[in-house]
Amino acid sequence: MENSARILISGASGFIGTSLVRACRARGFSLTQLVRQTTAATTPQIVWAPYQSPALPDRFLLEGFDAVIHLSGANVAAHRWTAAYKKEIVESRVHTTQALARLLSQLKQPPRAFLCASATGIYGDRGEELLTESSPAGTGFLAETCVAWEAATQPATGIRVAHMRFGVVLSPEGGALAKMLPLFRIGAGGRLGSGKQWMSWITLPDLVSAIFHLLQAEISGTINFVAPTPFTNAEFTRTLAAALHRPAIVPAPAFALRLALGEMADEALLASQRVLPDKLTQSGFRFEHPDLATALQALLKKST
Repeated sequence: MENSARILISGASGFIGTSLVRACRARGFSLTQLVRQTTAATTPQIVWAPYQSPALPDRFLLEGFDAVIHLSGANVAAHRWTAAYKKEIVESRVHTTQALARLLSQLKQPPRAFLCASATGIYGDRGEELLTESSPAGTGFLAETCVAWEAATQPATGIRVAHMRFGVVLSPEGGALAKMLPLFRIGAGGRLGSGKQWMSWITLPDLVSAIFHLLQAEISGTINFVAPTPFTNAEFTRTLAAALHRPAIVPAPAFALRLALGEMADEALLASQRVLPDKLTQSGFRFEHPDLATALQALLKKST
């Protein structure tokens, strides 16, 4: 896709979206944000109402984009999973994706690509099993949410649709690593539960590069956005502690995590997902950070 390409992004103010917008600007792409209310951002904006009908009265505003990147969704780890918040997690993904897919299907000049966020949570808790894009979905709230999320793109017929299944995204700017760093820097970090659960991760720079790769590569369907070297939580803990030259001797027992976080602990922290990026590697994508130790060193160097 040429640097003059027109790209529409939803969720541009989020952790991933913010980094993607910076990278798109650096590459010279023509960006427009799809937002629910106007902000002070300098990027052009289109305001829509995904929970209303019609979601966008003037569909002409969406004509002629080369690609649409849909990243919207309530933060899974922002709150304890009450019934109300679980409903928000689902609706913020499924309802908005379906509304956008329907709008795109009605255009005279639809985008060539519709890249929609998803998550490796779709695989559920799978122990030691090696998981690829051909592996079936698992069970549990996150898995069922992701299944519905991906199915919500179905109205976008005739458009190349890619479901970007994000693993744990590593960056000192946000996400899981940013939350862990303060504890690990004072030597108060440790494994979660037994530490035997597998973590599938990707650095934020590699994730953004993989999105650009997807804009160019003619691949569709489900794509695992993870590095080729998953680690157990215990291995991850030791590697992060070593990178910071600190001990990691304060584990968080599973029962304490469940007491503090409820259902979220089992699905978001203690579940084991050993995921491989088969489609990315087979399509020629090259990771800048394929190994955890060098990835953490590079990320921590940037944060100092």
